[in-house]
Amino acid sequence: MPKKNVALLRGINVGTAKAVSMVDLAAVFEELGAVDVKTVLRSGNVVFGGTLDAKAIEERVFEATGVRSSVLLIDAVTFRKIADADPLAEIATDGSKSFVTFLSEPHGALELPSAESLAPEQIAVGAKAIYQWFPAGSQQTRLPKSFWKQFSGHVTARNRNTVQKLLALLES
Repeated sequence: MPKKNVALLRGINVGTAKAVSMVDLAAVFEELGAVDVKTVLRSGNVVFGGTLDAKAIEERVFEATGVRSSVLLIDAVTFRKIADADPLAEIATDGSKSFVTFLSEPHGALELPSAESLAPEQIAVGAKAIYQWFPAGSQQTRLPKSFWKQFSGHVTARNRNTVQKLLALLES
């Protein structure tokens, strides 16, 4: 059985922008040699077996759909470790308001806003992810957009409910 992986495509099917059918997305992965391809929701989440290159996926998705999207590839073991490392999991009572932002590159020292300026939101920094809890919802976050400019690589967020669905597929 080939090694399982998760591909997270950034920004597809958000509102009406970057529309990509999940059937077309799965076909791209299969054309590139992936096996047991499964998509989750409509937001660019793919679980698959095999070894693929992120740049090859990005190019093939563009060729097939006309949509440009960065791709983060995370092997099953690393994905599980990132999910399990969420220090806010104990306080986050609603998976739709708890987010994991996956990082393509390691981060250096980060300038974090004060807890007071974010309250009631909370943020925690992990080695390969940023964890956030939005008790009032994520639409009006208090985290300045400038925070995300500190990262050199790609970042993409998924809520805890989606992370759990991806974990379930990785374990099936």
